[in-house]
Amino acid sequence: MRVPLALLGLSAQAPFRASHFPSRDVTPTTMSNFSLVAGADVFAPKDLVQLGRPGTGVASPAGDLVFVPYSKYSFEDKKNAKSIYIAPLSASSAVPIEIPFPKGGEAFWLDGRTVAHAVEGDGKLDLYAIDIHLETQVADGPDVLSAPNPPTFLGSFPTTSASNFRFSHKSGQLVFSDYVYPDGDLTTVKSQDEAYENRGNNALVYDKTYMRHWDTWVGPKSASLFSVRLSQDPDHKWHFGSKFINLLKDSNHSSPVEPFGGTDDFDVSAGRVIYTTKDPVLPDAWHTKQNVYIVDILGGKPKELTGGEHGATHSPVLSPDGKKAAWLQLDEDGYESDRAKIVIYDLAKNVRYTLTQGWDRSPDTLAFSKTGDFLYFTAGDEAKIKVFVLPLPPTPSESTTNPKLAAKYVSPVALTTGPAASGLQTLYYGRLLITQSSLVSPNDVFLVTGLNELEASITATDSLVAFGGEVKQITRLTEDQLKGKSLSEGESFWFKGANDKDVQGWVLKPKGWNVNEEKKWPVVLLIHGGPQGAWEDQWSTRWNPNVFAQQGYFVVLINPTGSTTFGQELTDAIKEDWGGKPFVDLQMGWKYVLDTYPEVDADRAVAAGASWGGYAINWIQGHPEFGFNFKALVCHDGVFDSRYNGFSTDELFFFNHEWGGRPWDEKSQAASQKFNPSNFVDKWGTPQLIIHGSKDYRLPETEGIGAFHALQQLGIPSRLVIFPEENHWVLNHGNSLKWHYEVFRWFDEFVGEKTV
Repeated sequence: MRVPLALLGLSAQAPFRASHFPSRDVTPTTMSNFSLVAGADVFAPKDLVQLGRPGTGVASPAGDLVFVPYSKYSFEDKKNAKSIYIAPLSASSAVPIEIPFPKGGEAFWLDGRTVAHAVEGDGKLDLYAIDIHLETQVADGPDVLSAPNPPTFLGSFPTTSASNFRFSHKSGQLVFSDYVYPDGDLTTVKSQDEAYENRGNNALVYDKTYMRHWDTWVGPKSASLFSVRLSQDPDHKWHFGSKFINLLKDSNHSSPVEPFGGTDDFDVSAGRVIYTTKDPVLPDAWHTKQNVYIVDILGGKPKELTGGEHGATHSPVLSPDGKKAAWLQLDEDGYESDRAKIVIYDLAKNVRYTLTQGWDRSPDTLAFSKTGDFLYFTAGDEAKIKVFVLPLPPTPSESTTNPKLAAKYVSPVALTTGPAASGLQTLYYGRLLITQSSLVSPNDVFLVTGLNELEASITATDSLVAFGGEVKQITRLTEDQLKGKSLSEGESFWFKGANDKDVQGWVLKPKGWNVNEEKKWPVVLLIHGGPQGAWEDQWSTRWNPNVFAQQGYFVVLINPTGSTTFGQELTDAIKEDWGGKPFVDLQMGWKYVLDTYPEVDADRAVAAGASWGGYAINWIQGHPEFGFNFKALVCHDGVFDSRYNGFSTDELFFFNHEWGGRPWDEKSQAASQKFNPSNFVDKWGTPQLIIHGSKDYRLPETEGIGAFHALQQLGIPSRLVIFPEENHWVLNHGNSLKWHYEVFRWFDEFVGEKTV
């Protein structure tokens, strides 16, 4: 239901007026004196870019050590230094150590005291073993972690692109992914690469979609899974094989699934590999269906575990004994944000059943307990990403999507309350390794204990139980770098939105905030992308709310209709209504903030958004009656002409779902006519900065160029920033700093202190 503007108490947005055909440069000319706020106690954009970036923790097989991939950029050196940190998980007093990886590469555990390092060599990828020592002191001194010996060379892969390593010590096989030509032969890739590069032209010819995906033009190679012998002899010497087995050969399968698939797309246990792949028959660009298969680690014919009609599948895992499999499955083909449900497959009984059919949340990462009787998982819940556990019920007599199960089997028990967990790894002795970040901290490793007692309690009773164990922080990898920065933890708020639904948001206050200092602070509304996404209590290296707060802005983050983690109904409700209910939510949330915080100066309001958030910026531009009264806008890689995007985007299924069909279908045309920002350009009037990446194939750069052309011809102050080598995100460190500079310079021009 749309709320009349008068009831919101918001003034209409006053548009900038200019002639239809301006002869002057409409870019502001007074921005050259701008500089970013910086200082020892300020978390400035440069601090964000140079802050260390820890990855996901990975525990050793014995569960007494963990390594964390780590990178840190230096503007002075113009280098991104990479390394791994190793820390104890036991009661050891040892201090974590850092092992530099000057040439980058990937690490994985070979055994409890050996880390493998795959790093690019001379035209190939070399594999090394690094010995880790943990010396326990008998005197009063601390334990000592060290890597005292030079890395030991084990062998080489035929290419430089092998990645996503999973080592099975029990089977003595290393499983990994790499890109191969249609013959599937890893050993011929190098020669075929040379032939392709020297073919005499650089034309790309396509007979089917995809032609390009995310940021890459599709070539003749595709991803596949391989296994190779890697074992240790009685003298503890490692041996790396030379026979690379293509586990997907002649199957027309490709895994991991592009563009973001990694080790979460396959798992290894008990001599078998489980994986997910796009359906080999359906066209990739307008279908999301993925199937799950299992294959012997030495090769053979894959067996499909999924069946019937369904959408995408994610995060396939095997129990430690290899007797059960689990994965996440979406019901609707063509809808990437449908509710994810946990599916269990009993491999011994050949029975498949859905475990979380009635649970209104979408799990993400999955991990079996060491006994295989419990399943641990993460799931977003009201803008937090929590850890849950469920016991596995007795296997039903036949496959079913809706088994009749006792309450304890369908009522997940929460182990954490936030902020944002990932990277689950179950360990011996009732422990669980997780990685967590928050609005005030990048990733750190945490250890959850007390799971044996919890599992015993769940098993012993049909009543619902609560977790009484401990969550202990293990690493503090960026704590010293953030000391004295006084980051805001964010304050959650709730209000009534469209159709009287409860809607959540966050506010972050700037440094120096004092209650009852009326109209002191400029305010920025940040609008998330997706649209099926959320502002969560989670760290970001790109759109980091604390960076905006520390530049002196009161930051508002709202999770409107279409957002995730609040139940599937809210997520689904944006379908065919992009310009409808979400903007009722944004208006109501904006009113709540202005009514609740008189310290905010509503006459110094700005807004920024990316992707769907960029669509929202362009939609707000054409609807001054919303009454936000923004003085400046920033659109990053946003939708300008929604119907055009239905033809030009890479993943066609997204538009077809969101807009009710293909761009020429009657229902879709009606939706585009109603909610297309380009149809309302005649009402545009607010100064706007447009940023776009030339390698953004999700929303091609012509979206940004088209909007800029409109602004320029209307005589509205505007600026276009193009990043020729960036995709939908700005990832290059120098470009990231430039992005922040342009955004804050633009805001300052219209709501900075000189405008007061």
